[in-house]
Amino acid sequence: MLDDTDRRLLRHLLAEPALSTAELAGRAGVTTATCWRRLEKLTEAGVIRSRQAVIDWRALGYAVEVSLRFTLDKTDPRAFDQFILAAREVPEVIGIETFLGRVDLRLNVIARDMGHWTEVYRTRILPLPHIAEVEALMLVSTIKDSAGLPL
Repeated sequence: MLDDTDRRLLRHLLAEPALSTAELAGRAGVTTATCWRRLEKLTEAGVIRSRQAVIDWRALGYAVEVSLRFTLDKTDPRAFDQFILAAREVPEVIGIETFLGRVDLRLNVIARDMGHWTEVYRTRILPLPHIAEVEALMLVSTIKDSAGLPL
């Protein structure tokens, strides 16, 4: 169970994941040793899965981002596994998620521009196996992008 100190550490870590342990400890009001022990405990418990960089794809020249929703033809019991295996091989796919309901999977795809998007869609996405339906949603703007909940 999380206590107030754990929640404070997590709030500061979510706000600024690049903080050093010493900086995080200072902001949370604990010693560096206490901070390190608690982070280790939270990691071992699976609360903290990783500390990673978040890349701004637009800053790297990828101006187009599309969310593709797929419904698969599930007459083949291996449809999900085969689709996911093939989708992982597409370099422009930056996210794969599965769902319960009418939509089976979602792929998040990036491209440099509309020409590149058209090429990726026609040559790498449409040939993926077991597609019954696909719906494309082009990202216009991101209003809120936060993985955090109130802690």
